[in-house]
Amino acid sequence: MTDLASILAGNRAGSAIGVPCFCTANEHVLRTVLAHAARTGLPAIVEATCNQVNQDGGYTGMMPADFVAWLTTMAAEAGVPFDRLVLGGDHLGPNPWRGEPDAVAMAKARDLVRLYVEAGFRKIHLDASMPLGGEAPPDFATIAARAADLCRIAEDHAPDPSQLVYVIGTEVPIPGGETEEPDALDVTSPDRLADTIETHRAAFAARGLDAAWERIAGVVVQPGVDFGHSSVYRFDTEAADPLVAALRNQPGLCFEAHSTDYQPDAALRSLVERHFAFLKVGPELTFRFREAIFALARIEALLEPLRPSRLREVIADRMDRNDRHWRDHYKGTPSDLALLRGYSYSDRIRYYWTDPAVAEALSTLLANLRATEIPETLISQEFGALDFGDIPRDPDTLIERHVLKCVSRYYRAAGMA
Repeated sequence: MTDLASILAGNRAGSAIGVPCFCTANEHVLRTVLAHAARTGLPAIVEATCNQVNQDGGYTGMMPADFVAWLTTMAAEAGVPFDRLVLGGDHLGPNPWRGEPDAVAMAKARDLVRLYVEAGFRKIHLDASMPLGGEAPPDFATIAARAADLCRIAEDHAPDPSQLVYVIGTEVPIPGGETEEPDALDVTSPDRLADTIETHRAAFAARGLDAAWERIAGVVVQPGVDFGHSSVYRFDTEAADPLVAALRNQPGLCFEAHSTDYQPDAALRSLVERHFAFLKVGPELTFRFREAIFALARIEALLEPLRPSRLREVIADRMDRNDRHWRDHYKGTPSDLALLRGYSYSDRIRYYWTDPAVAEALSTLLANLRATEIPETLISQEFGALDFGDIPRDPDTLIERHVLKCVSRYYRAAGMA
């Protein structure tokens, strides 16, 4: 099974088949995903969030059409036919403008959805769950009505709306991850699942969106899976059993699991077996990327090039000078903050790789290592447990192989490799 419709149908029918959804805008990570797709012939879902990519540029500086053009170029370079990619928009809704009044935030959310579908994004997660402009938390009916409003925009502006696939439901952390270390997780109850589905069904029907409703493929729920800065909350199959049983009363629907990063392989497989057809992963990808870059930085320091990158120093300086990506997330003593900024599961460092100073230091690091023959002994020391006789010497391959640890395990867990 390689097409999305067959994967979803197989999962719903009881096959242990699903699909990873790679949510990242890191170029090195995306090139690894695309290289894997080229080698294996497997489909790839690449997602952008409303905070990463939007009409204001998001934190990547890209609008939806920019992201698509960028990914199209990389796919062509990797030898991946673009029709083997599915582009997803994650948490599409008013979240980036949640501080503004309802009318303003929703108008901007409509523009956001329009730009995503016009650019060619096909998998659309509609998320209007957040309070707007200081209002009280919205009820299910309000959330559903706003989501249907956004769906109407998608249907009206997509080049071929029949190609759109929708995901509804929002019982997960906001885009970007938890701001606090969660103490415990509340698994979505069967009643909340039913309320989510029925309020959305009614809201879609009220707007003449019956055809779109038939293309709702997934519901986002909380199965008891998440991670904080230093903790991973592992999937508890027994706690999720009532939720999974309730889905069997909803023909044609699968679950979408968010924040599955760092789950053991067995937990990921268990999620797929329980109708979580979509496995979302993001920070684990860039966590692996960061591990590889830090390892290369240690190698560079030992080789003492004439013009060292001083990458670690540059990153520390930029995170000090521009703390907006981590100040609301990390708490503690200076030593606590130093550890969290560099090594936390939430990987807030991922927001800094495109900072001009950091990007220049990274470019220098890679240039220094490409220009020398790195001793295998150093590579073995820093990357660990590589097979002798099969130790790559160039930094780009080392990065790709390390990130591939995450990419390939998600395909295996989804029953696709």
